[in-house]
Amino acid sequence: MNAEAPPNTSELTPRQKALEEKNPLKRFFQVLGPGLITGASDDDPSGIGTYSVAGASLGFSTLWLAIVTLPMIAAVQYSCAKIGMVTGQGLAGVLRKNYPRPILYIAVVALFIANTLNVGADIGAIAAAIQLLHPVPILPTIFLVSVGILVIQFLGSYKLIVNVFKWLTVVLFAYIATAFFVHVDAMEVLKATFIPSFKPTAQYVSTLVAILGTTISPYLFFWQASQQVEEDKSEGKKALWQRRGASHEELKVAAMDVNAGMCLSNAVMYFIIFTCAATLHAHGQTHITSATDAAKALVPVAGKFSELLLALGLIGTGLLAIPILTGSAAYAVSEACGWRYGLDEKPYRAKQFYAVIAISTIIGMAMNFFGMNAISALFWSAVINGLVAPPLLILIMLVVNNEKIMGDKVNSRMTNFAGWASTAAMTVAAIALFFTWGK
Repeated sequence: MNAEAPPNTSELTPRQKALEEKNPLKRFFQVLGPGLITGASDDDPSGIGTYSVAGASLGFSTLWLAIVTLPMIAAVQYSCAKIGMVTGQGLAGVLRKNYPRPILYIAVVALFIANTLNVGADIGAIAAAIQLLHPVPILPTIFLVSVGILVIQFLGSYKLIVNVFKWLTVVLFAYIATAFFVHVDAMEVLKATFIPSFKPTAQYVSTLVAILGTTISPYLFFWQASQQVEEDKSEGKKALWQRRGASHEELKVAAMDVNAGMCLSNAVMYFIIFTCAATLHAHGQTHITSATDAAKALVPVAGKFSELLLALGLIGTGLLAIPILTGSAAYAVSEACGWRYGLDEKPYRAKQFYAVIAISTIIGMAMNFFGMNAISALFWSAVINGLVAPPLLILIMLVVNNEKIMGDKVNSRMTNFAGWASTAAMTVAAIALFFTWGK
């Protein structure tokens, strides 16, 4: 009897190749995909600005949040990934089918508004960062950036877009690299990292709320689940029945991907706070309003190269985050309304999906043309996200523990603990938002 021929690895999907790979290092890089991209997009220019302000104004005192929020956001994003993989649908599609639609519609409209405000601020931040590198007219730059992003989304295939996104994640290491340009008291940093502290001041509370809001954002929930569906579609599983179900091994691959993305995201958060605390705060420069301000302010204390790194990082993270902000809104709206959707669909086949992307981008661009106040836009984006996140998180946790929907792939106790902790933290943050309003 002839021995069974080994599998033809050239015909395996990326996910199957990762499962077959014996070399741990190769396997790790093969599993990177939606989770890595989602984690990297969490560090968009507005998020970077929030972390920069936290470090400049409060020093090292918020470093511990990078450690505490890591298991929480990882549990939430893994739950969203699992929902997409097991049901074969995005988050909005699952909620539409199993829960009252008015709740979903309110959340989706709020998501579109918040994401569009964020898009406007991020487009402006990219243009400002380009000006740091070379003086160019701001409005034409804003127009070209917006059009360029739309062209990639409209004309590029899903595989091309994902590959571009993966390479853009590399720029995040610029923020980690800046930490090596400063000198600090190691014991002070270790204490601030591993021993949570709290100051009962409006500034400290509002900063904590802002960090939580920019780290655990609703657009990430929708994007993560939808990208798992897109991965299945790219492997030829076009019909819903083909995408339903996931093996425990496939879920392990997804968990590795998500954990890698969230570790990168929180590492960037940590090092931005660290760098701004060690330089700006230490030299009395405690009043900045954006990541661009931070890049400029770093020059006298950390050198011109630090400004270059931060400017490149701003451009790269903005180019990564804007398509994800508009894309997540388009996925949510399309699934909630039952429209055809997907970045691998041709625009003429998914007109409404691409229309949402275009409208969000164009409004964001126009906000800059009409003198948008970026800080105000980000504030209202944070308010909307802060109010939408808690009920969405509750629904996500209910879905991922519903055996009728998930079968035997419901969450483990540990993942549930971290997921519900994240839900509680965001609920407290939403309540705290009202107490710090205007302070």
